[in-house]
Amino acid sequence: MAAPPKDGKLAQWFHRRGWQDMIIGIPYLWLILFFLFPFCIVVAMSVATRTPTAPPFGFGGENPIINLAGYARLFHDTLYIRAFLTSIVNAAGATLLCLVVGYPMALGLTRVSKGSRNILLMLVILPFWTSFLLRVYAWMGLMAKNSWFNGLLTDAYNFLTPAAWAVKSIPMMHTNFAVVVVMLYTYLPFMILPLYANLERLDRTLDEAAMDLGSKPAQVFRDITLPQSIPGIIAGGLLVFIPAAGELVIPTLVGDASSPMIGRVISDEFTAASDWPMASSVAVALLLLMVGPMMVYTHYQSKAEGKAAEEQK
Repeated sequence: MAAPPKDGKLAQWFHRRGWQDMIIGIPYLWLILFFLFPFCIVVAMSVATRTPTAPPFGFGGENPIINLAGYARLFHDTLYIRAFLTSIVNAAGATLLCLVVGYPMALGLTRVSKGSRNILLMLVILPFWTSFLLRVYAWMGLMAKNSWFNGLLTDAYNFLTPAAWAVKSIPMMHTNFAVVVVMLYTYLPFMILPLYANLERLDRTLDEAAMDLGSKPAQVFRDITLPQSIPGIIAGGLLVFIPAAGELVIPTLVGDASSPMIGRVISDEFTAASDWPMASSVAVALLLLMVGPMMVYTHYQSKAEGKAAEEQK
């Protein structure tokens, strides 16, 4: 009786490591197709020359193969300098406010019962179930001059600062204040969830031991809870700061047109000015400015985790 045929090398490899390699390779394939390849196209456009043809850029011929004029303008044109500074300041303000508001909420989530915790977590995620534009338009209505919200704040301001004259309404719309407030509301869950995931893993017995040794709650938080939650603070800060710095919709709807953020500048360069090389240069600079610190943090965080693992061995 003939022996059954043996599997080939390809079949053996597929049975041993094929599925594992395929599963690992899917994220890499996704990143190559939807991040690396489009990024290479944007980088190529950033060194092109603007032309009146369609597409409005070209390489070679009458135009130089590599044109770095767009990158040079980033350091000389005040429009881009002010836009980058405005974006960083607004994003940093929104990130700081998200931390101030989100940290107590995340800490509170770890202190309640599991039943209440699930309900509160659902309430944190609930805004994602509604349209992003609808939520921004709702804030536009709240911050309008004749809204009840503006009237309430105006009455409170007039009560706290009595003077010979009274403020009729507080100008909130089309200001950086409005941008920061709406970004605080929009990105607050991105700060709460990483902080909650970090704080939930902390060993509560350390707090109890410190309390038994005579430490006050404020000292326990300062010496034990806060240092251990720094990875969660950094993760939440990156998740808020990076998208907030490149935000387009919020600054366009509620921001000051005379002081645009960098996302609005990129959009205007692509559409109104039809200067694709300049818009690509700004986009590349923004990506490097945002991703660079995150890569440095990830590198040193991996080294710290590896060093800690070696010390435990």
